Amino acid sequence: MTARRFTTVDVFADRPGAGNPLAVVLDAGGLDDAAMQAIARWTRLPETTFVFPPSAPGATHALRMFSPQREVPFAGHPSVGTAHAVLEAGLAQPRDGRLVQEGSAGLLPLRVRGEGDARTIAIRTPRARVAEVAAPGDPRLAGALAGLACGALPPALMDGGRRWWLAELADEATLRGANPDWTAIERLARETGSMGLCVYARCAGRAYDLAVRAWVGAGRCFEDAASGAANATLAAWLASRDALPGHGGRYRVSQGREVGFDACIELEVDDDGEVWSGGRVRTVVRGTLDWEAPAPR
Repeated sequence: MTARRFTTVDVFADRPGAGNPLAVVLDAGGLDDAAMQAIARWTRLPETTFVFPPSAPGATHALRMFSPQREVPFAGHPSVGTAHAVLEAGLAQPRDGRLVQEGSAGLLPLRVRGEGDARTIAIRTPRARVAEVAAPGDPRLAGALAGLACGALPPALMDGGRRWWLAELADEATLRGANPDWTAIERLARETGSMGLCVYARCAGRAYDLAVRAWVGAGRCFEDAASGAANATLAAWLASRDALPGHGGRYRVSQGREVGFDACIELEVDDDGEVWSGGRVRTVVRGTLDWEAPAPR
């Protein structure tokens, strides 16, 4: 057996149990695709990442990420959580406050600010584009939005590597009290080649500017506790409509309360129109994974 350093972290969380969990295998050399998929299936977490030495000039670390069902080209919370894990393990050091992740989506910078439990990490997400703006009564969305009072902006389909439908709801109470129709959300995802539906509402007088819920209908139906990628596509959509909340392109999102979590995601749209998605990370488990590398064929 090969003992590999292994950690489980909580992403977009100021305390254990608040954010989105992630497993990180820090010594992934020798594991093939089948073994990585098997480990991700075994952890049963939303994603498991596997860290390798970088091969691209300028990269500080390389990773691959897997859900229990398949390899994932990019996702926000695994990127942020893995960066925290490699820093803690001493596998990489920031250069001028930046890490550079090498993965299926190319080289992506991560911004590191602060130290210890107060440290925040944000990834510059792949550029998202508006794939479609829907009419308020679009029949494809009717079942998923049935009974929900909508907000001012029309629904939109955004493509940021993963495709998400976005819909503004009238207020936070409407969003928090919504009961997703999983049959309708699964049908929406299947028929439009999307992940599902991300709903959001503006919030006044809170420590956060938006409340968000992300209902995944592609594959296994579930509500995401905290999605950096979905929120990044939402930031790009709001920026395209000159409708960003907060100040100076920065705002905070509350996500996950409806499924027993309490994540805080920090978004920023910079002067170049790039979207940064991040927050704090807490380590929950440190240890080793005993998983035999496959024998050569």
